[in-house]
Amino acid sequence: MKISLIIPAYNEENYIGECIDCAILASRGRLLEIIVVNNASTDKTKEIVIRKGVRVVDEPEKGLTKARQRGLIEATGDYIAYIDADTRMPNNWFDKIEYYFSKKPNMVCLSGPYKYYDASLYQRIVMSILWYTSAPIVYRFVGYMVLGGNFIAKKSALLDIGGFDKNIDFFGEDTDIARRLSKTGKVVFKMDFFIRTSCRRLKKEGLIITNIKYGLNFIWEVFFHRPFTNKSTDIRIKKHE
Repeated sequence: MKISLIIPAYNEENYIGECIDCAILASRGRLLEIIVVNNASTDKTKEIVIRKGVRVVDEPEKGLTKARQRGLIEATGDYIAYIDADTRMPNNWFDKIEYYFSKKPNMVCLSGPYKYYDASLYQRIVMSILWYTSAPIVYRFVGYMVLGGNFIAKKSALLDIGGFDKNIDFFGEDTDIARRLSKTGKVVFKMDFFIRTSCRRLKKEGLIITNIKYGLNFIWEVFFHRPFTNKSTDIRIKKHE
């Protein structure tokens, strides 16, 4: 499998170095390339990536989907993997990819949940319960699910659907890509294909508010093919935190 790993990064100087190190260690030489998309960072993100000897591509127009799309355009692999800059890849991540793609020839995309390496015990327990009770049920009901910071897809499938919708700011972009990819083949979500990530968003926005946002945007994308959250709705939500 010729795999390109794409890591969008906006002001990630505190996380990007360890993210790259974990990916290189886990890959054990199975990566064709790592591309960090520097998405208008103003800190030392780009400098750190260059020191790591990893290719960096600039995307001056800020936005997650814009960074993901730039990575897709630049990538040369047949499979495109996406992780977030604050993730730490487990050592069996690529083993899971090889296993599931070999077992499911009609699969075009594989994704899985988060585990939080810097969360409190309470946060880890609550999020674990939420993931393991809701995700398998929702996935079985809907038939597709993607977590934007932890998935890999065939490049040909991503190109067939026109890549990422750059009109989506943030929330809902992963469900949008999952829904559209599901028209080209099987989108698989496996609970054992997890990646460790920071819970900084949970700490910043609150556990309840964050999960409400993700839940509403998932529902809106599934039923209405558009995200629930835009800049105006996000402001209204924050006022009620």
